[in-house]
Amino acid sequence: MDFSYASSFSLIFLAFCFSSLSTTATARGGERSSDFSGYLDHNLAYSTRKLSEDKQSATGVDVARGYMTNVELEKAVEQFGRRCSHISRFYSIGKSVEGVPLWVMEISDKPGQQEAEPAFKFIGNVHGDEPVGRELLLLLANWLCDNYMKNPLFFPLNDDLDSRQPETKAIMSWLKERRFTGSASLHGGALVANYPWDGSQDKRKQYYACPDDKAFRYMASVYSRSHFNMSLSKEFDGGITNGAFWYPIYGGMQDWNYIHAGCFELTLEISDVKWPNADELPVLWEFNRMSMLNLVASFVKTGIHGKTFSSDNGQPLPASITIKGINYTVKADGSFGDYHRMLAPGESYEVMVTMPGYQSKSTHILLEDEAMSVDFVLDPEDDLQMHLQPRSSCNDNHKLELLKIFGKIHLEIPLVAAFILAFLCFLLKRKPIVNLLKNRQLAGQKRPAAV
Repeated sequence: MDFSYASSFSLIFLAFCFSSLSTTATARGGERSSDFSGYLDHNLAYSTRKLSEDKQSATGVDVARGYMTNVELEKAVEQFGRRCSHISRFYSIGKSVEGVPLWVMEISDKPGQQEAEPAFKFIGNVHGDEPVGRELLLLLANWLCDNYMKNPLFFPLNDDLDSRQPETKAIMSWLKERRFTGSASLHGGALVANYPWDGSQDKRKQYYACPDDKAFRYMASVYSRSHFNMSLSKEFDGGITNGAFWYPIYGGMQDWNYIHAGCFELTLEISDVKWPNADELPVLWEFNRMSMLNLVASFVKTGIHGKTFSSDNGQPLPASITIKGINYTVKADGSFGDYHRMLAPGESYEVMVTMPGYQSKSTHILLEDEAMSVDFVLDPEDDLQMHLQPRSSCNDNHKLELLKIFGKIHLEIPLVAAFILAFLCFLLKRKPIVNLLKNRQLAGQKRPAAV
């Protein structure tokens, strides 16, 4: 996303507005429920004040002091929408289990329009006791608005539908309507960039790599290295971790995004303390600002991007893009034919494209530090059949023409030969006739002399 040139890379993020503060939730997996809804557990801990209340509770320590309540957050979002309406829009994708709107803020040079460009989403406050994420997202939105056209940086699963919470269903429905290339969910309670898989096959704590393990490690490292001190972690090597190696959870959102939405998502733990003093928010923003921006930019500045077309009519094709040796498929968009595939740089790849009714194609690439554009023009399978089968009609026509020509030649040969023979005979007969005429002439001349 290059806002200096008004590129329309879409940045869309969701600020959850939760209102319960009753029970404890773990940092990454809620209460480690076996379904997806556990990952979106919304209960807050360590405080007696509800974010939906405007006044402090009479008892307990007010750790939420200085944080926006749900009402304040909604007002801030509305104010942002009015101030930056030229590059943004905000809307709700549903309501939480307590009826609180789930707000989405979209930032793009063409808000509300689907385009042939990668889209990235940030999700904050998935867990109610981790409010730093939603505060930073509003700061990020305002930073993007202030720097628009100025800054050159932006170039096994639960299938029980009834058991899913409204928040979970809302996100799933949203992702069916809107295609995202990358994503990050902001959490608290640790300082690390977490990547798939979140769980192992035998449910043991162990490193369990997904097919795009190299790409995810690259993404996590982009965030960690850009952070003020995440990469200096003594607990996590380089400030990144595989989810299953840290502690296994199942039904996590980042795994679901990767499997079902074609979206590369990280889980970002951005604060060791879930409820840091609100006075520390500006510092946390500065610690995470470049990480957030660089992570979004990495989806434009690396990997491969392109379009797939039909050779017979030039129409875009919703083709499937795969990388040899990586068991994962990315689908091109049906409207524009565009695809965006995150890959770790510094590697050689064989890119293969398939589409029912068309001939498959592949190409070898060396992906360096910069992104690469790779377009594909696919030929219909009918063209291949025409090349393989003899073209009888054309051959028959050629044969017919040749027969006509040779037939004429055969007819003309006897006539020419007869003419030649007659001419030769004429020449042969002409010689004795000439001699006879000469002899007669000589005899007439001698006749005047007598003895």
